[in-house]
Amino acid sequence: MAYVDIKNVKIAGVAACVPSNVSENKETNIISKNEINKYIETVGVERKHWVKHDGSICTSDLCVKAAEKLLIDLAWAKDDINVLVFVCQTPDYKMPATACLIQERLALPTTCIAFDVNLGCSGFVYGLSIISGLLSSTNIKGLLLVGNTQSYYASPEDKSYYLLAGDAGCAIALEYNTVKQDVIQLNLKTMGAGKDFLIVPDGGFRNPVSMESFKMKEYEKGIKRSNLHLHMNGIEVFSFAISSVPKAFEELFEYFSIDPSKSDYLLIHQANKLICEKIRKKLKFEVERTPTNIKDFGNTSGTSIPLLMVTNLKKELETKPLNLLCAGFGIGLSWGTARITTDKIVVPELLFL
Repeated sequence: MAYVDIKNVKIAGVAACVPSNVSENKETNIISKNEINKYIETVGVERKHWVKHDGSICTSDLCVKAAEKLLIDLAWAKDDINVLVFVCQTPDYKMPATACLIQERLALPTTCIAFDVNLGCSGFVYGLSIISGLLSSTNIKGLLLVGNTQSYYASPEDKSYYLLAGDAGCAIALEYNTVKQDVIQLNLKTMGAGKDFLIVPDGGFRNPVSMESFKMKEYEKGIKRSNLHLHMNGIEVFSFAISSVPKAFEELFEYFSIDPSKSDYLLIHQANKLICEKIRKKLKFEVERTPTNIKDFGNTSGTSIPLLMVTNLKKELETKPLNLLCAGFGIGLSWGTARITTDKIVVPELLFL
């Protein structure tokens, strides 16, 4: 079991940014109007924020805007930031690492460690572990940026993913603090045997792009995509999520002696409404303690938990201590559960680009 117990780190603030462009599922013609209404009722996604697919806005742009606003509101000096971790699967370029570009854009010092982490829906939980581990023994500050513009991977003829994927970026500010340290306890897991359940088959170096990569293939009615689009096995992903995530929570509770009834909120990666409901019920959490925003933002990959904090918990995060349980899970397959505490942190209003 990959249990992580972080000491001497405090979460100072969180910000999120989404594209101004909105894709309304009710306007799609992939499936009939009756099917759309049923989809919205069961999966929960009514609309998503999407970048325009012309390269004008990348994931880095969304994260940079969130980071810039957060740094201003925190009144942090940029020279004090010495760690930048960018968790993303839609980088600006294959090389160099996008984190290096962001370091320059944010005018962070050259003493700043900056690197990319290639993870999707588990990205916030994993990223929190990585950056907190770096900060826990050194008196410095850091930025965790998590985001994806995964609408690029959605085939317009694939009802299973086109109606689900949302774009977003976020920034989390953390600092070394031995006096008012937060609780950050995690249970991280991986199962590469499930890689084919969520995969873009071509475009890497195992399967380089070829003419065949662009050919659209029909897998079933309403699901047509090329090998440059994301392929999702919805049944397998559903089965994985509703079985693995509650178990990972139970392990977390037992290992760290956590009483979940004393937690304020359960923040579940917004995979889809049905998965979130199944997990919530298995953990016996009340609806009131399990916020959702999938209706208006869709599945925003690793950004979904910080985005939930901004859209649903801003006032409480700013005004009182909170005890939160979090779960990120998906492509890899990779998943993690966490208990984190916050104490009157900075949370700017949701940003748009």
